[in-house]
Amino acid sequence: MAPRILLARHGQTEWSLSGRHTGRTDIPLLEEGRRGAKLLGERLHRAPLDGLPGAEVRTSPLSRARETCELAGFGDRATEWDALMEWDYGAYEGLTPAQIQERRPGWFIWRDGVPEGETLEQMTARADEVVAWARSEDRDALVFAHGHMLRSIGARWLGLPLDFAARIRLNPTSLSVLGWAYGEPAIESWNDIGHLAGHEG
Repeated sequence: MAPRILLARHGQTEWSLSGRHTGRTDIPLLEEGRRGAKLLGERLHRAPLDGLPGAEVRTSPLSRARETCELAGFGDRATEWDALMEWDYGAYEGLTPAQIQERRPGWFIWRDGVPEGETLEQMTARADEVVAWARSEDRDALVFAHGHMLRSIGARWLGLPLDFAARIRLNPTSLSVLGWAYGEPAIESWNDIGHLAGHEG
């Protein structure tokens, strides 16, 4: 079996709902986020995934990802891993894109990075570490993490520069699968929120 990595983004928080950059600030899930995490867990435990019995599970240690993992039914199998933490947004932590544009017109995180936070090179290195781990054994991997981090993993799984991540958005509590096609790294599915259908609000 060629190794795959399944990416689960954490559930909705107050800051993700308002579009504020949430890096290392430990924001809890909203009730909507907790509900979405349980629905994601039901999805992961139904056929064809059947709870991913042979998968190795890791989660960001930040509470919004860790709680999503626990509510999805994988808390007892998961190892916390700092490499899965969200981008350190430095001086832009807690700001919305509009607020940042007021300070720095034309700003684009995937090109310009952030002051006093992680560089693009540091984000690339962390994403590469996760990709290397996921490919290290012939078993599925399941990770619970954050929007920009998971998008970075998606870009680097494909062997593309980090700025490709700008083109692959992720919703809260989404499920994505990175695998292989014709022997090359491929996206099997991306930003799948089918498990949330009919349950919003």
